[in-house]
Amino acid sequence: MLIHPQFDPVAFSLGPLAIRWYGLMYLFAFFQFWWLGKRRIQTHPQLARADWTVPQLEDLLFYGALGVVLGGRLGQVLFYEPGYYLARPLEMLAVWKGGMAFHGGFLGVLVAMGLYARKMRRSWLDITDFIAPLVPLGLAAGRIGNFINGELWGRVSDPALPWAMIFPQVDQLPRHPSQLYQASLEGLVLFVVLWLYARSVRPRGAVSGMFLVGYGLFRFIAEFFRTPDEGIFGLSDVISMGQWLSLPMILCGSTMLIWSSSRRIL
Repeated sequence: MLIHPQFDPVAFSLGPLAIRWYGLMYLFAFFQFWWLGKRRIQTHPQLARADWTVPQLEDLLFYGALGVVLGGRLGQVLFYEPGYYLARPLEMLAVWKGGMAFHGGFLGVLVAMGLYARKMRRSWLDITDFIAPLVPLGLAAGRIGNFINGELWGRVSDPALPWAMIFPQVDQLPRHPSQLYQASLEGLVLFVVLWLYARSVRPRGAVSGMFLVGYGLFRFIAEFFRTPDEGIFGLSDVISMGQWLSLPMILCGSTMLIWSSSRRIL
C-alpha cells in the first residue's frame, strides 16, 4: 500500500518569499495555455483566416487569468465552504493556500471571455472554441497541485487496490488518489479528445460543446472516487456538489453539439 509522500507545499524560498508548488502549477497552466494557443494559431488554417494573432492570445491569457483566480476563489467560498469563510473572511484572500473551485473559475472565465469578445467585437463562441483545447492540461496541473498539497483526497478504497494510498494527515485508511484520477481524466484524456476534435474544421460552438460534455462527464465519474464536499445543499451522500455542478455542463454541452451540428461551418 502506498503512503502519500507528504510533500512540503513550499517549493523553494527567495528570502522571505515562499514559492509554493500550487502557485507554480498555475504558472505552468498559464504558460502551456500560451504555448498551445500559439501553436494552434500557427498550424490551424481556420484560425489564421479568422485573424487570430499572438498578441490577441496574450490579451486572452490576461483576461482568462483574472477570471480563473477571481471566479475560482469565489466559487470555493460560495459552493463548497461558505460557513468556513464566513467565520474567517480574511482567509478568502489566501489563494496561495489552495482552495480554488473549477466551476467558479469556469464561470469567471466565461465572464472574462464575454468582456473580451465585446472589446474585440468577436463572437463569444469563436473565442471559447479557440481556448477550449488549451484548458485541460492546465486543469491537470491544478490537480497535481492538489495532490502535492495532500488535499481533496479520495474515498476509502479496497486495501488490495495496487495504488491505494494512505493520507497520514487524514487517517490510516487506504484511499483512492482521486487527485491523480482527475488529472488523468479531466486533464490528459480531455486534452487529447479536444485537441484531436479541434484539428478538423467544426461549426461554431462545437468545440465548446465538446469541452462541456467531456469535462462534465469526466468530473461526474471522478467524483465517485473523491471524498465529497458538503457544499451548500447538504446532499453529498446522494450526489456530490461537483456532480451537481457538472450536470448543467453536460446538458448545455449536449445542446450546443446538437445546435452546432445543424449549422453550416463558419
